[in-house]
Amino acid sequence: MNVVVGVGDCCVTSDPESVLITYALGSCVGLTVYDPVAQVGGLLHFMLPCASPGSAESGKSPWMFADSGIPKLFHEAYEKGAKKGRLRVRAAGGAQIMDDSGVFNIGQRNSVALRRILWKSGVMLAAEDMGGSEARTMRLEIASGRVMLRSPRDPVEKEL
Repeated sequence: MNVVVGVGDCCVTSDPESVLITYALGSCVGLTVYDPVAQVGGLLHFMLPCASPGSAESGKSPWMFADSGIPKLFHEAYEKGAKKGRLRVRAAGGAQIMDDSGVFNIGQRNSVALRRILWKSGVMLAAEDMGGSEARTMRLEIASGRVMLRSPRDPVEKEL
């Protein structure tokens, strides 16, 4: 059963029938976590590196931001039985989309925020497909833990 994770959203599950999928990872970042022993997996699609200090939006939509969404993704996976030392963590996105002059650099800022948060938590990426200039579709199969990617230029899915 496909579960679509929208922009600024997340899903964590232990249902082996679930396939978590997110579309249009342009400057946004998709982050998956998967514990092969507990068979718990999650997919986060965050938009921005951080909420403004005191921003009410971070409380309403914590999944929109790396600084609130990433810790929450890990916490929910741990609540379902995942263990930090067993997690396979993968990321995709962070592209330079519709900002050819590089004024905002949202994709790059998202990538830096992701790496900073993971580094401070002592978590390493098992695989990544970051940067570039095109959007990606990312999916996580809970039964196998496989993470698949595809892009408009190369519609054939590839394992990440």
